[in-house]
Amino acid sequence: MEFIISDDLLGTFVPIFVYWLYSGIYVLLGFFDNYRLHSKTEEDEKNLVSKSTVVRGVLFQQFVQAIVAIILFKVTGNEDGSSAVPKSWPMVALQFVTAMFVLDTWQYFAHRYMHHNKFLYRHIHSHHHRLVVPYAFGALYNHPVEGLLLDMVGGVLSFLASGMTPRVSIFFFSFATIKTVDDHCGLWLPGNLFHLLFRNNTAYHDLHHQLYGNKVNYSQPFFVTWDRILGTYMPYSLEKRAGGGFEARPKIE
Repeated sequence: MEFIISDDLLGTFVPIFVYWLYSGIYVLLGFFDNYRLHSKTEEDEKNLVSKSTVVRGVLFQQFVQAIVAIILFKVTGNEDGSSAVPKSWPMVALQFVTAMFVLDTWQYFAHRYMHHNKFLYRHIHSHHHRLVVPYAFGALYNHPVEGLLLDMVGGVLSFLASGMTPRVSIFFFSFATIKTVDDHCGLWLPGNLFHLLFRNNTAYHDLHHQLYGNKVNYSQPFFVTWDRILGTYMPYSLEKRAGGGFEARPKIE
């Protein structure tokens, strides 16, 4: 009897698997001190939450994420349970670009509002900023309410607005997951394509996690478009750190 895993299940669980696989690679690479944006000492001393708490928080968010994805695919799926095949590669490319724009737009405005609303920041978004020194598997460490409103609602909107199929969503949300993990990895590795292709990258987001960057660089996870349009863009310069590695510093243009 042939065993077939549906696109719905793959779209639900592959991004979760990719999250831990990709962040695990960065955990191993974290021992290369010459490429770190913060020292291990800073990571241990500045962060306000233990790594075990971070792991539990991420796993809980991914549990809720899986439930939301299953419901979404069930509600939007075909009656016979089959998954539509994308008509053409140009259509897939258009769906990717549309989903990226929708996700960026939702996350920018929701993220910015959580910083400007004192109640939401103190009780919800500040959980994520307990990681003053970001690291890869802490990318999705959020208060559960933030995980639902920022990440999951944004994901649902990008899925619906783009018209992508569950099969396409496997690749889109895996890509978005990899990008989010990379932005929090805390490493500036040579040849990293995300650093070459995206201005919104590890160093750019690192500024936002510092106290002086709390009101800038809200854009995530792909472009810096909304930051530039609305005056919250803070560029960075990379400087060699005395103890080894790099430091992202605000750059005055």
